[in-house]
Amino acid sequence: MARHGGRGWYGRVIAAAMGVTAVAAATSVWTAQAGQTGGGAAAPRASARAAAPEGRPVSVTIAHASDRGAHAVNITIDDGPDPVWTPQVLRVLRDNGVKATFCMVGTQAEAHPELVRQVVAAGHRLCDHTVSHDTTMDTKSPAYQARQIVDAERQITKASGGVRPMYYRAPGGAFTPYSRKLAASHGMRPLGWNVDSKDFERPGSDAIIATVERELPGGPTILFHDAGGDRSQTVTALRALLPRLKQQGYAFGFPVR
Repeated sequence: MARHGGRGWYGRVIAAAMGVTAVAAATSVWTAQAGQTGGGAAAPRASARAAAPEGRPVSVTIAHASDRGAHAVNITIDDGPDPVWTPQVLRVLRDNGVKATFCMVGTQAEAHPELVRQVVAAGHRLCDHTVSHDTTMDTKSPAYQARQIVDAERQITKASGGVRPMYYRAPGGAFTPYSRKLAASHGMRPLGWNVDSKDFERPGSDAIIATVERELPGGPTILFHDAGGDRSQTVTALRALLPRLKQQGYAFGFPVR
């Protein structure tokens, strides 16, 4: 769930990023799931590919832009997977031909590996959202941050059948220069958002849609949730919003790497 507002916290953290130099080239080849389709639980392992060209470092700056250009949106889904709501979100995405980025909590991925595999098999991307979704990450020691990020990466990768997360999103936007550099060194681009749908507050599906449409001119990356409570309003909002955005000429992409 969001702790800082979408553009407000971005303004604060991007200032901190200005003094951080690019991280050294990743020392391992990191797998990605872009473009994967179907094929069951074995498909992710068979079709995984490098997340970034070998020798090319992942940026430590927080990603907001879409790989589909200026008139595009990135759908991001946080806090799952959840056995009730993730399948419903996946169904809506499938029905609309939309791919999303799922920012998964490590303990949730560990508890529901079949859902992680379903997400990957459907062609969506994975994002590390820490082990326990601690929104005070930015006040904790580097050792604590490292455990939360690296252990979640391991949990998600194991649950997926070998597909590593491509992004790292700090709970509540609680990034630090250290956590961004660490994530990038593990092949995970720090991932922000521009539009906080406020769906975690359960204001009603109409209010969620209105918030997205009002805030979308400010940037393409939209934050939704598929866990942490009743997400029926999120499912209803996505069912109405995705075709509406298509009608308005938006493409659907992934956050830039």
